[in-house]
Amino acid sequence: MLKLGTAAPDFILPDIDGKMVSRDDFRGAKALLVVFMCNHCPYVKHVREHFSVLVKEYQEKGVAVVGINANDASQYSDDSPESMARVAHELGYSFPYLYDETQEVAKAYHAACTPDFFLFRPDSGTDFSLFYRGQMDSSRPGNDISVTGEDLRAALDALLAGGHAPDVQKPSLGCNIKWKAGNAPEYFG
Repeated sequence: MLKLGTAAPDFILPDIDGKMVSRDDFRGAKALLVVFMCNHCPYVKHVREHFSVLVKEYQEKGVAVVGINANDASQYSDDSPESMARVAHELGYSFPYLYDETQEVAKAYHAACTPDFFLFRPDSGTDFSLFYRGQMDSSRPGNDISVTGEDLRAALDALLAGGHAPDVQKPSLGCNIKWKAGNAPEYFG
């Protein structure tokens, strides 16, 4: 897992409309939440409606949110930019949904699965430092635990209140990022 306090790696990626979006577009936000996600993963499907509601709630509090899909769309057509646009519109995503075709941004964040959450605190007004990386909550497809977002909410609330990062940060669990042949990072093994 990426070490707490690490600066948010930069990115410049296209959104579902082809507009380029960068990390620096979110300067001035009270927090930056980066989530690696996709369309086909059952773990993402399990939480995405609740996540969409949670995002809107925290955007009203000044949190910037960006979703990034790094899956190999040539092997997983449900994760193509066209499918991303369809899903984003169907679910009413209120955040930019970006496509990391080279998978370099996912590597820079040490993203491993979908969904994978990275919450950054503004640092000196110019950068963001990692405050939380981990699961949204303990709900999984088929485990009969309700989706609440409690882990992510606790981290967001602590950050917005000027508190400390949660002591317990459970890693995200989901489908592995679908790396292009020969492109899997060292940490993935």
